[in-house]
Formats: sequence, structure tokens, C-alpha cells
Amino acid sequence: MFKDIDFKKALQELSDKEKDKLILRLLRRDMDLAEKLYFELVDTDSIEDKRRIMESNISKYIKRFSENYHSLDYIAVEMRSISGKISHHVKITKDKFGEISLNLQMLNETIEQNAFSLAHSKPQKSNKFYNYVIVRAFKILLLIDALHEDFLLDFKEDLERLGANISKNEMLLKTANYNSLDVNWILDAEIPENIIQIHKEIKAAGFLK
Repeated sequence: MFKDIDFKKALQELSDKEKDKLILRLLRRDMDLAEKLYFELVDTDSIEDKRRIMESNISKYIKRFSENYHSLDYIAVEMRSISGKISHHVKITKDKFGEISLNLQMLNETIEQNAFSLAHSKPQKSNKFYNYVIVRAFKILLLIDALHEDFLLDFKEDLERLGANISKNEMLLKTANYNSLDVNWILDAEIPENIIQIHKEIKAAGFLK
């Protein structure tokens, strides 16, 4: 197998025509790469434009499944689908801000639009939903912590909203406490400096699954 330096040298020595053929073959096999390059080189939409499109699509998606389904565990499956779309958006655009704001939107709108199901579902039949919300909430704190501290103010309102939504539901609050997620971190938008270590220790103890 080529050493890295040999491989680079060989690529550099290819003719422009051969390089073009290789690039086109790669793009046909890797649609994510093709979409990423299209966004960076051709697309006239900005990251903010793409984020606004995602915001609109997420709201429509949540409204649709909230009106048609009442099983919280099924709703958790739908939320994972949204999460996959957010991850794809971030992969293509490198929108780290949007990764946080869109996840906050997903959690808040889903909880608020499924108040009836939250009030009437049996806890033992909704564990996947409760766990998913809390695991995702913890991830949001980690993502915010990875950004510059000045960004925390941008998410303060949505964090308070999420903290209130969790606090108002007995099972969500119990699930947060069980997994050692202090809801006050969310309500007060005050993330511990050692949040990464806290998360590692909680995971190592078998929680946040």
C-alpha cells in the first residue's frame, strides 16, 4: 500500500483529465461529498438560508406526526429521523450553531405539541421517548460548551424553554434526575465547566442510554 506521501505525489502527477475522471467517479459514489461540494462551490444559499429551511421543515414534520400519532415511543422514532436530518445538514454545511438551535427546536416543539400524550401515556410504555429527550438535552449542553462562551446567550431563551418543558412533566423530570442531568443547568443556562467529565462519568456508570 502507498505511503501517504507517495500517494499524494502520484495524485499530483495525474493529468487534469485523469483527475477530473477520478473526481466524478468519487462524487457518483459519495452523494454526501457531492452535496457538500455543491454547497461550497455552487449553491447560492448561505448557511443561514439552509438553517431557515431546516427550521421550517422540522416544524412541519413535528406538526404532522404530532397530529397523527400518540405513542410516545413511536414519536421518539420520528425524532431520531429529524435528528438524522439535522446531522446531515451539519455534515454538509458545518453549521455548528444550527446543530444546537435545531435540536433545541426539535425537543421544545415535540414536547409542547404532544402535551396530551405526555399527560396520558403510561411511563413503562414511553421510556424510549423520555430517555431520548434527556440524552439529547445533555448533548445540547455539550455542543454549547464546545463553542465560545459568548454563544451561550444566543441559546438562553430556548434553553429556559426546554428546562421549563422538562420541569412541567413529572416523568421527564424523573428521567433527568435518574440520569444525573441537573435541569437547573438548562433553566439557568449555566453549564458546569467540567460538563465533559461529568458526562463521561455518568456514561461510565451506565446511564444516558
